[in-house]
Amino acid sequence: MSRPLLDVKDLDVRFGPLHAVRGVSFSVAPGETLGVVGESGSGKSTTMLAVLGLHPKRQANVAADRLEFDGEDLLSKSDGQMRDLRGRRVGLIFQDPLAALNPLMTVGKQIGEVLIRHRGLDKQSARGEAVKLLERTGVPDPMRRASQFPHQFSGGMRQRVMIAIALAGRPDLLIADEPTTALDVTVQAEIVRLIRDIQQANGMGLVWITHDLALMARVADRVMVMYAGAVVEEAPVDRLYAMPRHPYTAGLLGSIARLDQPRGKRARAIAGTPPAMDQPISGCAFAPRCPVRFDKCAAAPPLVSLDEGVRAACWRLTGEQA
Repeated sequence: MSRPLLDVKDLDVRFGPLHAVRGVSFSVAPGETLGVVGESGSGKSTTMLAVLGLHPKRQANVAADRLEFDGEDLLSKSDGQMRDLRGRRVGLIFQDPLAALNPLMTVGKQIGEVLIRHRGLDKQSARGEAVKLLERTGVPDPMRRASQFPHQFSGGMRQRVMIAIALAGRPDLLIADEPTTALDVTVQAEIVRLIRDIQQANGMGLVWITHDLALMARVADRVMVMYAGAVVEEAPVDRLYAMPRHPYTAGLLGSIARLDQPRGKRARAIAGTPPAMDQPISGCAFAPRCPVRFDKCAAAPPLVSLDEGVRAACWRLTGEQA
């Protein structure tokens, strides 16, 4: 088995009393798509920002047993080394391109800065390459649009600009954090297709962060489900949809409205709310909302391997019974 591109074991992130990420472990192989799914506040984005060293060190306490990219220890790298890694080997697509882009700089110049810093191009060459990247990501009239500012682009076109910036360093890994948020359905489909086409053409690893389980059925190879800062289930996408093992995953799937839904059967929301993360969590974090909880759930369940490639954290899966 080849070495994973990204390898994380027992990642912990704290912001003072807030325990935002609790013992998260996962890996991503070259060319693989890992979907990271969960409700808002489940720790999805916080996990990836911690992996890439983007949390302010004065505010965040990040620890891990292992945090490696292509075999290199990320925890031992300096801020400068991490900046170089993010621009050159890891591309980032944020959910709000208007906030991520510099409003006072043309989009061509913003792409060009990445090309100059991480690929060593001169200004003239960077300008030409920026136009090519805009064309590749589906921006019409790329030479003219390269001279425009972010506010002159629609939401979908700004996201294409973000993808062009993410690709400028020719990364080995692409992290897409809710890249289709606030876009209409047609534009969402275009952006999803664009990211997938580029990933497959370049053989990049891809981490796709989302709350949309239905989307992951179309794009992911594996799905990791997070709840209250921890992984509750991970499985190959087809097995997760066919036979969810954790009650939370089953609840998420049951909340999706489907066109082939049997008549009279409706999508159901999961009752209750997630726990407050600034308070200690005792036992299973999902237990107060779980329809199959029992006495053992007062203790925290381990994340156990069930079948090849399938992990879940539920006492009922360990043979324990009420």
